Amino acid sequence: MALAFEKSKAPKRIKWLNTSTSQSWLDQAITHPVEILIDHANCERKAAGAAIQMMFRYLCEPGLAEALSPLAREELEHFERVLEILKSRGHYLEPLQAPPYGSLLAKSIRKEEPVRMLDSFLVSGLIEARSHERMALLSLHSPDKELRALYADLLHSEARHFSIYWTLAEERFDKSEILTRLKELAEVESKILSKLHHEPRMHS
Repeated sequence: MALAFEKSKAPKRIKWLNTSTSQSWLDQAITHPVEILIDHANCERKAAGAAIQMMFRYLCEPGLAEALSPLAREELEHFERVLEILKSRGHYLEPLQAPPYGSLLAKSIRKEEPVRMLDSFLVSGLIEARSHERMALLSLHSPDKELRALYADLLHSEARHFSIYWTLAEERFDKSEILTRLKELAEVESKILSKLHHEPRMHS
């Protein structure tokens, strides 16, 4: 599937997201760049971990490791890049309470196979899609030139990661089943964000 984006003056958004990010989130993110960077580093680390976890869970699934190993490696490269920016600004990783966005989405993953595999692909894809949308906003609106460049550089990777998860699903499941479930999970994702306290986090 080719990625489909909404056409507008706003940053490109992968169409499977049900809602757009609010102005209040963007305002907080711009006002608290260090907290966003720390949380962003943690998000990249967790994304790598999620990909590796799927590789272990589906150890004998043909083609899965070949797709997810490079993805995990790239997520860790992004983690290292964000970490270097933090260090250059006199900061490092520190305890930062994560919003329950990811854990709440994970609760929607069904337990039985093979639909557990499908849901795992789609949840990871939706997280990548939301990250893409928010990095696009920061690449346009952050007053910090270095951070604008960082987020602009990462946009292509976030969109491609969504495509990888979509392709993994499409190779193993009927398209109508994928689309039906993706719509359901996108609605869940939207509702989760609508109820979260807006903190300066990538997924608050």
